Amino acid sequence: MSELQRLRLDHAPALFAFEQENRAYFAASIPDRGDDYFTHFDVRHNNLLDEQTAGLSFFHVLVESGGEVLGRVNLIDVADGSAELGYRIAEKAANQGLATTAVHQICALAAADHGLTTLRAATTLDNAASRAVLARTGFVPTGEILLGDLPGISYVRNLSEVLEAAAR
Repeated sequence: MSELQRLRLDHAPALFAFEQENRAYFAASIPDRGDDYFTHFDVRHNNLLDEQTAGLSFFHVLVESGGEVLGRVNLIDVADGSAELGYRIAEKAANQGLATTAVHQICALAAADHGLTTLRAATTLDNAASRAVLARTGFVPTGEILLGDLPGISYVRNLSEVLEAAAR
């Protein structure tokens, strides 16, 4: 059973392993992070924690009981009650409902803990699994875009019903 945890300094080794082990898998459907990301991972990790402390973004990891990271779920560019949702799930944990569960959880956290009212997301056209997760979790397509050089779709999710359900 995995748990959604707010990103901490001690997640760095497991998160680095997750990113390395799944690099080729992720690059098949989203733009690759590039070699520089891995070369300067520790600096980048510390910068993310600083960004989180400042309230500009909120980073989360899905952690197994043994400490292994199976996914990331992030809220970035937080401003004016809105944020961009991003997530990635390890290849070995794909197609098990983990992304759908995590996105439901992050929507609730976004509304209740961070006071957000809207989330945005995007995925490539060829990423059917991600499109399905966004549809199952209440995101609505808003238009076609480019993600790097890849054609994609943008989405939006109004969190008002999440807040209403929490109030009941």
